[in-house]
Amino acid sequence: MRKLFAALCCLAATPALATGLEIDVEGDASGTIVIDLFEEVAPEHVARIVTLAEEGAYDDVVFHRVIDGFMAQTGDVEFGRMGMDMRYAGRGGSDYPDLNAEFSDIPYERGIVGMARAQSPNSANSQFFIMFEPAPPLDGNYTVVGQVVDGMDVVDAIKRGRGRNGAVIGQPDRMVALRVLEEDPVAPPPEDDEAEADEG
Repeated sequence: MRKLFAALCCLAATPALATGLEIDVEGDASGTIVIDLFEEVAPEHVARIVTLAEEGAYDDVVFHRVIDGFMAQTGDVEFGRMGMDMRYAGRGGSDYPDLNAEFSDIPYERGIVGMARAQSPNSANSQFFIMFEPAPPLDGNYTVVGQVVDGMDVVDAIKRGRGRNGAVIGQPDRMVALRVLEEDPVAPPPEDDEAEADEG
């Protein structure tokens, strides 16, 4: 019986077979962001994102905190859905328990996706952020869960916050739909005109 219990625990801890995420965004930014999820680096955090995405929990959740030159934060499935009182966006999480940190040596460069947390290293839950620019102070202190491989132009267009600590005032941009990918997404080939410019 103990062996069966241990086996079930191991299965429960195994992340879903997913290696990527597509996020459709609407607002000032409009388009799709494609993320390569690092399931081998942060299996529990990736599993949480995948679970919430498959449940539709992230649909219509806003980018509530966006700081120019730093990052765009979203994923508050409790208080951050479009139509809710945005004064509370960023204070919530999911119905699932907080996650233990899965820190790595991957640096916080442009396009890196990290998990937001409170002061405790083991307090990440559902919120995540996408980097506009490198931020070395975050290295090794926040769990890295993936990297944008396509759609950084969409990320760059996300409405910036003008309120306290980067809070978005007025109508924020939002994630309207998320799709979990079972294969590693790759960056698209360069545009033909760029390739021609390289050859010339």
